[in-house]
Amino acid sequence: MKVEYINPFVMASFSVLEMVLGHKPTKGQLSMRPNVFTSQQCNVITGVAGKVEGQVIYGMSLMTADKVASTMLGQPIRTFDQLAASAIAELGNMITGNAMAHLSEAGYVCDITPPTIVRGSNVKISTLAIPAVVIPICMEQGQLELTVSLQER
Repeated sequence: MKVEYINPFVMASFSVLEMVLGHKPTKGQLSMRPNVFTSQQCNVITGVAGKVEGQVIYGMSLMTADKVASTMLGQPIRTFDQLAASAIAELGNMITGNAMAHLSEAGYVCDITPPTIVRGSNVKISTLAIPAVVIPICMEQGQLELTVSLQER
């Protein structure tokens, strides 16, 4: 996978998270996976179609999702309900939309699908033959696992 596909999502993640959460996150150790697999309990999945295609997953624990949603909504979230899910889905949408602007500037015009929330542990999502790059992003609220699985069409 080309770094030109990954960097827009990393830049967008840092920019949006800093804006929404009020502090600058840090990046963990990048890793590769032969296909998409997440051990996170709460995952926002967005599809990318166009000159570049595939999936991007923003995964986190339910505790982290509650804390992020609480910060975004300005009120405490005690259980991951519909309001919290909406906030977390919107976070994924904001990051992906921002990344699409960066990809477009690089000549890769793409569209995105509406975000989907998938909850549960050890979720496996098939990306057929597209490998995945995983970038842990550390925030005050916990860790976000950014999984990018894209290829040029």
